[in-house]
Amino acid sequence: MITVTDLHKHHGTLHVLKGISLTVKKGQVDAIIGPSGGGKSTFLRCLNGLEPFQQGQIKVGNHVLTAATDRSRDAHILQAVRRNVGFVFQQFNLFPHLTVLGNLIESPMQVLGEDREAAVARARKLLDRVQLGSKADAKPGSLSGGQQQRVAIARTLMMQPETVLFDEPTSALDPLMAQEVLAVMGDLAKEGQTMMVVTHSMAFARNVATNVHVFAGGHDVECGPPDQVFDAPQHEITKSFLQYTKA
Repeated sequence: MITVTDLHKHHGTLHVLKGISLTVKKGQVDAIIGPSGGGKSTFLRCLNGLEPFQQGQIKVGNHVLTAATDRSRDAHILQAVRRNVGFVFQQFNLFPHLTVLGNLIESPMQVLGEDREAAVARARKLLDRVQLGSKADAKPGSLSGGQQQRVAIARTLMMQPETVLFDEPTSALDPLMAQEVLAVMGDLAKEGQTMMVVTHSMAFARNVATNVHVFAGGHDVECGPPDQVFDAPQHEITKSFLQYTKA
């Protein structure tokens, strides 16, 4: 479970996050939507310690991040948080010199000390799970964007995180490739994987998410079940944003 309390983040004089508080329970899929510049991606980066923040608290399981968390002194805490919270980025960040299989087994072997044979066996199962079992020996450069993003998802799952964060995972993909990735994410949700997803796909947010958050101007201006947010929005920003997405 992730609990965020009164989170504030500044970039210089810019107040990016203004008192965000929310809880993501085990098995939930929380979607974050909203206009650009609302702090969505920055919020995700704070959750697994990629970005420091100036006020508030983030609790991941038994581990706590605060404004006082030091990247050197508290490196063990950050490492534990990142073990629990995986991250799938907009860009795939695959190692181009390694095969697909090599990309998946690198971190479990180097970070977790997993035996190669065991890592390979798990990797092959995950590749089958994202419908890329036949691409184990391919290099990332030979894959489509959608295939590369599915490899990136499988690589993240290899570390067995309790929660996976997705930062606009389909933004660099054409509509067909995006659907391939969203289908895999939908399957993960059905299997009970806890996820927080920044997305431009209103269909995914409506059909897959447990809760939908609308971020704007550094605030979580509205949060609720998809039917409530999409069919009976309360905040004017939500109404305006959803009207714009229909245009």
